[in-house]
Amino acid sequence: MGGEPKASGRAAAETALAEVYHASYRRLVTQLYAFTTDLTEAQDVVQEAFARALARPGGLVDVDVPEAWLRTVAVNLVRRRWRRRQILATILRRERPVQQLVAEAPGPERSDLRDALATLPRPYREVIVLHYFADLPVDEVASVLDVPVGTVKSRLSRGRTALAARLNGYPTEVAHVRP
Repeated sequence: MGGEPKASGRAAAETALAEVYHASYRRLVTQLYAFTTDLTEAQDVVQEAFARALARPGGLVDVDVPEAWLRTVAVNLVRRRWRRRQILATILRRERPVQQLVAEAPGPERSDLRDALATLPRPYREVIVLHYFADLPVDEVASVLDVPVGTVKSRLSRGRTALAARLNGYPTEVAHVRP
């Protein structure tokens, strides 16, 4: 008898997580895709975030905004992967000479914005994607990335300027339209 409430509680947590999955999976993948510019990696980290939520004893029942929790976990996973790649690249450079790889020209499936985002330094790309694509306020972006609010504002400004240069002079300031 003692196991029944836990079993039904676990089932309720899984049902709630399934609802969150159906409601937010595509949006999270889209946001992480803009963040990483790699669809496969975006899908992998979002799936990993959901797997971690499923592994939690209560799922996401105790989380106020499950999508924000999942986004934070996915962003942290991406950042951890990037750090590991940098460490590996450093180790490999020590072991053998660097070889220049010739990249193929991007195909027609790549958009101008994605290409421009991919050329930005990672800190700028992170804040731009979280603020504009994930629609997070500056203070939440600071919380997700664990940096001061002023740093986020500075990176947003510099990132917009860099994007404008790469997108043939699109305006860097948001236009305020009066009704």
